[in-house]
Amino acid sequence: MHVPTFIERKRDGAELDADEIAGFIRGYTAGEIPDYQASAFAMAVFFRGMTAAETGALTRAMMHSGRVLRYPAGSPPKVDKHSTGGIGDKVSLVLAPLLACDHLWVPMISGRGLGITGGTLDKLESIPGFNVALSEEQTLAQLARIGVAMIGQTADICPADKKLYALRDVTATVQSQPLIVASIMSKKLAESLDRLVLDVKFGSGAFMKTRGEAADLAAALGAVGRDMGVKTSHLLTPMDEPLGRTVGNALEVAEAVECLRGGGPPDMIALTLDLAEKVADAPRAQLARWLENGTAWRKFVALVEAQGGDAGALQRITEVHRAPIVHELCASQSGHITRMDAGGIGRACLALGAGRAIASDAIDFAVGVSAIHSVGTTVTRGEPLLRVHARSEASLQAVLPLIEAAVGVA
Repeated sequence: MHVPTFIERKRDGAELDADEIAGFIRGYTAGEIPDYQASAFAMAVFFRGMTAAETGALTRAMMHSGRVLRYPAGSPPKVDKHSTGGIGDKVSLVLAPLLACDHLWVPMISGRGLGITGGTLDKLESIPGFNVALSEEQTLAQLARIGVAMIGQTADICPADKKLYALRDVTATVQSQPLIVASIMSKKLAESLDRLVLDVKFGSGAFMKTRGEAADLAAALGAVGRDMGVKTSHLLTPMDEPLGRTVGNALEVAEAVECLRGGGPPDMIALTLDLAEKVADAPRAQLARWLENGTAWRKFVALVEAQGGDAGALQRITEVHRAPIVHELCASQSGHITRMDAGGIGRACLALGAGRAIASDAIDFAVGVSAIHSVGTTVTRGEPLLRVHARSEASLQAVLPLIEAAVGVA
């Protein structure tokens, strides 16, 4: 193909056909098309957009740029969930083992945190010994044995997405909806799913700031999934305040354990069940019983042990990863909590070291925020509103203005 002409046609608003798009992705993945031409293509898509047919063709080409999971004949339905990212969103840690209790296979390929939103892989790796780098053969064997695997994207799954995402991140084209859809769905569809539920978040702590933007993205994601034969549903969920009571890797694992053992914050349990019943065979009441009676907890322990993790550390994970400094932020007046801004708390946790500003940053599993009170809670003067877990006094003092600005009482 003549790549300049391909880019020019999209720049001028023409609709590209599936063969052209597939040829471009093949050439870029193989290194035959340089980054500067791929950057020009991404910018043309950013300004001109793509039709539903083009977006589907791009997703399919990216999915087939590497290996696609294949399963034995007669294996159970394959299901998964994707979240567009939030603050304190540890739902995957609870949802994946819960769905496996329903005699489903959950081949969950997750990502790492980047920016203020946390990553499931980072949370799992706070469990000592947990290995997220399983081969396809190991993954299939584990699914056959316990019904669930939680892994990272391997080198041979959607290599085109890895290259293109890194390029988008440095060329100001991350927010292109067709490129977002192709990136998300190519990875999820490479799992060869039967059912997929999408948790599309909106608000200060989410990528999409308004419900309308989230609804548009959900519609585009769902259209691609259904076109490729996957039963795809979605929820639109607010992210103006953190989900649950914790933000930070080990802190969130501890809260997930609480949920799996029959407790946990009501908003976490409700969202987990809302998502589960979109893809499960069992009714909501049965799913709730599996959380309450320890069935989902035992499945999670089996998952941790299967992937080399120390299951004995789960119930003392905040002792394994303990921040030297824990500071209580207290209410300066009595009243109701009017604001617990997810974006501000996420930025503070990033500054503490719980997340990454760039992909090469190291993660501090111990730091974050816990005991977060919900908006609407009545508090008295001097009552703790949350606890900040910091590595040093200097890092605590650096983030306190961010956290204080994120909280309102009136």
